[in-house]
Amino acid sequence: MPDNADPKRPPIDERLAAIKQTLELTAAMHLDNDREFRERFAQIDRRFAQMAKLQEQDGEHIRALARIAEIHERRLSGLEDQQ
Repeated sequence: MPDNADPKRPPIDERLAAIKQTLELTAAMHLDNDREFRERFAQIDRRFAQMAKLQEQDGEHIRALARIAEIHERRLSGLEDQQ
């Protein structure tokens, strides 16, 4: 019995080669997508870390301004008490 009984269908070796090529392309696409996915999430992680650092600095600045305002309030209250 011939390998290709139906002349409209390619032989099994050609079909297997096509499947192998498809799987190789799919695997390559998956690896590329995975690399890109990891790079993007690394960028997002770095941005969040930068934002957290800036927020921490903002908090420190706000606390410093609050201390300055409190000192000025005490100073003004002391000046008012002296009058």
